[in-house]
Amino acid sequence: MGTPDFAVPALRALIDAGHDVCAVYTQPPRPANRGKQPTASAVQQMAETLALPVFTPATLKTAEAQAAFAAHAADIAVVAAYGLILPQAVLDAPTHGCLNIHGSILPRWRGAAPVQRAILSGDRETGVAIMQMESGLDTGPVRALATTLIADKTTGDLLSELAQMGAQILLQVLADLPAHPPVAQSSKGVLHAPKIDKSEAQIDFMNSAAQTERQIRAFAPAPGAWFAFAGERFKVLAADVLPPDGSTIARPGLVRDDMLTISCNPGCIRISRIQRAGKAPMDTADLLRGFPIPAGTILS
Repeated sequence: MGTPDFAVPALRALIDAGHDVCAVYTQPPRPANRGKQPTASAVQQMAETLALPVFTPATLKTAEAQAAFAAHAADIAVVAAYGLILPQAVLDAPTHGCLNIHGSILPRWRGAAPVQRAILSGDRETGVAIMQMESGLDTGPVRALATTLIADKTTGDLLSELAQMGAQILLQVLADLPAHPPVAQSSKGVLHAPKIDKSEAQIDFMNSAAQTERQIRAFAPAPGAWFAFAGERFKVLAADVLPPDGSTIARPGLVRDDMLTISCNPGCIRISRIQRAGKAPMDTADLLRGFPIPAGTILS
């Protein structure tokens, strides 16, 4: 049970390991790309490639949907970024319940956007948990956990890494459930990771350079941290925090040179990768050759 790219490695790993996948559940096709044509999810596309039966209910709350799910008589359900709430009847249907691949070090960052929130908060590390699901929001006991350093990774980088890690530890758990008993989460250190609102992506140069750089990585590749200039939005895909140079603190948002170095509060960032609206991502130097943003400009 999954929808985006994050869930694909787990599906692929289950098949490669010889598990009998009796059904694949994913969200219905959604309008996508410039043509806004209904497009199957990444999981549906993989499932169809593997000739697996695919189900795309809009909800699992109806008695009919729950009966159809129970009819699969599954030993276990694997859930990874599915996007639908699982009612208790669905959680209880498989013999061994439902296992969730969750991209955080539970109980830290329960909720929809754990990777983005970990980056925004300046966490040193994140990870992936195999959680036995229950009715609460990511409150179930954990069967296995793996960690990785965040360093200078973007959300895109970490989602790819955690998807692969999650697939591998999932196989370890499934190979020997008794060796991976569910362990209750601690009641301490609980943090919630609400869904990202697009309004959070606008860069506020009143924040420190470190905070701004984390915001850029947290929202790369989507929705993309952005600033406005000349009536356009520019997505910032990568930037570096510059060491203090001893100069007088400048107004936040001030462009300080011809390399798109921008003052923050305090510190400066230098943008290295950028995307103009309607254009492909490019190195900042390439953008500035055809679309200068001169020193002295105040960005917002």
